[in-house]
Amino acid sequence: MSDPQPAEQATRYQPLPPEQRPHKQRSAVRVVVQAGDEVLLFEDSDPGYPGITWWVVPGGGIDPGETAARAAVREVAEETGLQITEHQLIGPISRRLAVHGYSDQVLEQTEDFYLVRVPRFVVDTAGFTEDEKITLQSHRWWPLAELRTTTAWIWPRYLLELIGWADEPDGWVHELGRETDESTLAV
Repeated sequence: MSDPQPAEQATRYQPLPPEQRPHKQRSAVRVVVQAGDEVLLFEDSDPGYPGITWWVVPGGGIDPGETAARAAVREVAEETGLQITEHQLIGPISRRLAVHGYSDQVLEQTEDFYLVRVPRFVVDTAGFTEDEKITLQSHRWWPLAELRTTTAWIWPRYLLELIGWADEPDGWVHELGRETDESTLAV
């Protein structure tokens, strides 16, 4: 997804009272990148509130004229360096309307979830957007067993179920409705 325009960038990450935070809408994709019994997650943050982090699967907004599958391929390449094809994607497996409360905005997005199974690889973040360079703090391969017991914030919260649904194509698309993922402030 392209970076904000310069005027918008100047006000990014400045905490605002909840009633003053602009509401933005977009369509987005998320891709579970699975290598054996591990999944790749990125530690995300809100610079308006340092010290608060959560873990997410790769993904981002769908650009104008782009299909969801094409956006999934692009986002995986940008965020991980891994080149995949649309034919490697499993899904869309699920869909949700996610509401993310950030310090400077409320982002409401329809998210389609895909999964791709690949051999473990070394992540290359050279394709990060300027925003991702600021907000994404780290990445790591998480063992599935550890995801069952961690106290870290993992988004989506039903990540393990989503991985299981990938093997049940007759059940696609799992419509999950509206979910609120709070990063810093109540929406």
